[in-house]
Amino acid sequence: MVQALVCAFLIVLLPRAMNSSKDFINDNGLNSHLSALIQNLDGVEKEAVARQYIPDMQELNIRSDESSDPISDEKYTPINGIVHRYPDRVLFKVSNVCDVYCRYCFRREMIGVGVGSSHLSDNDFDEAIKYIKSHKEIWEVILTGGDPLILSPRRLQKIFDCLGEIDHVQVIRIHTRIPISNPTKINDMLPPVLKSVSKAVHIVLHVNHTVEINDNVGVAIKALRAQNCSILSQSVLLKGVNDDAKTLEELFKKLITLHVKPYYLHHMDRAIGTSHFRVSIKRGQEIMKDLQGRVSGICLPKYMLDIPDGFGKIPIDNGYINALDDGNKYNIEDYQGCTHIYSDEI
Repeated sequence: MVQALVCAFLIVLLPRAMNSSKDFINDNGLNSHLSALIQNLDGVEKEAVARQYIPDMQELNIRSDESSDPISDEKYTPINGIVHRYPDRVLFKVSNVCDVYCRYCFRREMIGVGVGSSHLSDNDFDEAIKYIKSHKEIWEVILTGGDPLILSPRRLQKIFDCLGEIDHVQVIRIHTRIPISNPTKINDMLPPVLKSVSKAVHIVLHVNHTVEINDNVGVAIKALRAQNCSILSQSVLLKGVNDDAKTLEELFKKLITLHVKPYYLHHMDRAIGTSHFRVSIKRGQEIMKDLQGRVSGICLPKYMLDIPDGFGKIPIDNGYINALDDGNKYNIEDYQGCTHIYSDEI
């Protein structure tokens, strides 16, 4: 019985595609940078970082309101590699793997070597580029996956060259965790590739706690900025990691000193086995109200909810969300003016 439970635990919880490269992943499922970082921390700071990456038995608690595709990427996928939810921009999922695997990730069931190739096939890549070329309303292409910066400089160069030939694409956005989770990968090979891009490049870093930003991360951010890239950040509001105003104040202020603009604070998506990370909307709004009086306006990101079933992101303020009488249900309005009922049970 115990052996069966342990086997089930490992199958469900270990990242689906621990990158097999010994340069990145050690026996704990963490790369050497994160392992060293966690080992050098104590107390709540250690827990705040480790909790994000190390499997927990609580992930076996699967709730009925959780989904393998909580924001309905699949619904808006016209061809492999492209998610076209909003008219003027697309997600271009160029990689299927990450350098490390976040336990709360909304794509945790979709990414990793175990669910397919590590990146798009040549044919799928060509079809994705054709799709972007044929839809002249696409102004921005967002590279995501997986993590696009896990790709080789040669493959990244091919992506940038192909997008650079499409006149109506004006902006390339890159969503990445690597400058935070493995900053040494931002080496001498990557910056020249970025410098060659003919479009405006905006890099969005995923970071949730100040202690994730050490000297090596600062060097990586500086190297990216030197290539004429705009740098923003996105964070996820996570119980036991950053669910208090003081922690987020320190994070956002630190980012601003590094010339990184806090962009989004995400209300967590309901991926399978993630309920132990949940923070209520009410608590999130209280934290944002507290931050409003504690930090400069340039430090404040938007607090965002991605409406389940693919209805898009909305800022969580009184103009978009209102509590109903029973206390844990909300009436929310999406970007198109449609209303939906959102249940916020914790």
